[in-house]
Amino acid sequence: MMLTPFRRNQLRRSNMISLFDEFFNRAFEEESNDDANFRAMAMDIVEHEKEYEVLANLPGFKKDNVKISIHDNQLLIEANVESKSEEQEGTMYRCERYSGNYRRNLLLPDNADVAKISAKMEDGILRLSIPKREASPQKEIVIQ
Repeated sequence: MMLTPFRRNQLRRSNMISLFDEFFNRAFEEESNDDANFRAMAMDIVEHEKEYEVLANLPGFKKDNVKISIHDNQLLIEANVESKSEEQEGTMYRCERYSGNYRRNLLLPDNADVAKISAKMEDGILRLSIPKREASPQKEIVIQ
């Protein structure tokens, strides 16, 4: 039996070529996301001693295009960005700048003080401060 080192290299080379082919073919492929009406923005949630902090990435958004609401102990963040139609020459091969709706729904913890939630938007980052309610002292109920 004779071993040929070229076969393995040929397989490797074949795989590499197919990876490049796939990459360049996909670069010009049009993908449709018809079933995805909303995208979720990236966010961090941090718990501090007296509050929860939510940081959501919304680069390029204006605060007028962001809506925050609370319903049934759920915090809903919605943002909308519209694309501007621009006349341009040439053929568009890739369009990755998203225009449409972003949405994120968070279940608030039981100790969240919903009445005192505040929001601030700066440099494309939405910052929500969700204060914690003071723990109510336990009460003992006397049986009669």
